[in-house]
Amino acid sequence: MPNPRRRHSKTRRNKRRTGDALAVPNATPCPKCHEPKLPHQVCLACGHYDGREIIKVKEA
Repeated sequence: MPNPRRRHSKTRRNKRRTGDALAVPNATPCPKCHEPKLPHQVCLACGHYDGREIIKVKEA
């Protein structure tokens, strides 16, 4: 099996790894209960999305 003729530089290695970092999801406050939620998702605290109640949430 052939081996690389020369080693790759640190810059070339780092260019290859530029897309490997994980992005932090953007949490926005829910307009109804003001708890942080992901955009375009049902709020898990109150169960509302787009001004409507989608899921029933038990209150503790």
